[in-house]
Amino acid sequence: MTDSQRPGTAGDAPFGAHVVSGIVHRRSQFSVTETVERLTEALDDAGANVFALIDQSAEADRAGLSLRDTKLLIFGNPAAGTPVMEAAPTAALDLPLKALIWADDRGEVWITYLSAEWLADRHNIPAETAKALSAVEALTSRLTVSS
Repeated sequence: MTDSQRPGTAGDAPFGAHVVSGIVHRRSQFSVTETVERLTEALDDAGANVFALIDQSAEADRAGLSLRDTKLLIFGNPAAGTPVMEAAPTAALDLPLKALIWADDRGEVWITYLSAEWLADRHNIPAETAKALSAVEALTSRLTVSS
């Protein structure tokens, strides 16, 4: 494991987060709120539906608890997702797709999501059908910075 993969170190992983197989972290160049707004706009431009935005930090606050700025965006495109679920019914457990937009222990903002390859392996989805799962890569690329 390199330093950039080690929890609590600088690099391509959020500070204070554990490395978990199948999870992709991309550092955003914007605040959590602006990242959510820009990602929502990119999803809309791509013809995807935003099904829900859960402000997990606000929900924690309502419960009298404290949580770093954390929002979960749930999105998808039925025209792309339906063939995936037809090929592998259990893929519905992971669809629609989700993106976690959050601030790490240093206040850096991250977009975190499940890898398309990991999802395809998890559900044994044929490669051609699984291509629909990789849309999140392209949609987040405009918002992220290279390390």
